[in-house]
Amino acid sequence: MAIGLIIIGDEILSGKRRDQHFPKVVELLAERGLQLAWAEFVGDDRERITATLRRTFAGGDIVFSCGGIGATPDDHTRQCAAAALGRPLVMHPEGRANIEERIRETAREAGGEADMNAPDNLQRLKMAEFPEGASLIPNPYNRIAGFTVGHHHFVPGFPVMAWPMIAWVLDTHYAHLFHQEARAERALLVYGQAEAALTPLMELLQVSYPGVRVFSLPSVGDATTRRHIELGVKGNPEQVERAFAAMCAELDRVGAEYQRL
Repeated sequence: MAIGLIIIGDEILSGKRRDQHFPKVVELLAERGLQLAWAEFVGDDRERITATLRRTFAGGDIVFSCGGIGATPDDHTRQCAAAALGRPLVMHPEGRANIEERIRETAREAGGEADMNAPDNLQRLKMAEFPEGASLIPNPYNRIAGFTVGHHHFVPGFPVMAWPMIAWVLDTHYAHLFHQEARAERALLVYGQAEAALTPLMELLQVSYPGVRVFSLPSVGDATTRRHIELGVKGNPEQVERAFAAMCAELDRVGAEYQRL
């Protein structure tokens, strides 16, 4: 199953906040022998979020969505998920109980008692309204849960909450997928070669070793490194070793200067 990531929020697209989810999700997956297949960034636009989720619900991927599940006017993800599924938003009893306990706990810490009918507390309870049939993702930070529908998992935009929630989903629902496919990567730096000149070698390796993917990352260099191309192969370990050996042999044949990484 491919794994995708949706990151929601105008503040990311405007540059007001720097996204931290993408590298962390890549890290969480790599620790479990998994990898990200795709990622999308979407602003706080109901029609666009709904269209994105309608498309991804129709696929078979595991999808993590970060952001927009609060109860303020710029939070739309819960409503958009329901619209994309054609289901109503309904109050989740356990989710509501968690929020009520959090409200009471916060009031006690402030030395008072919670008024559950206060407008602000009634507004907070909306964070337990999820698409019909959703299950909860526990939030270890403040107990205000995220939710799961099928293989779509919705968590808050706050990293301190989102990351342990994503880890919990992976460990609870997808442990059977961990480390199923062995992967390896080998690369080197090639100096004094144009990328176009290396393309025939890359194409030959891709055809000859179908279990690997060839990649090239050109660099103009910096104060400590000359202009170079990072050339490598990744995928099935056995084929990676064979493809890498063939790559080095061809570079030796043409007299290319390179440095193994």
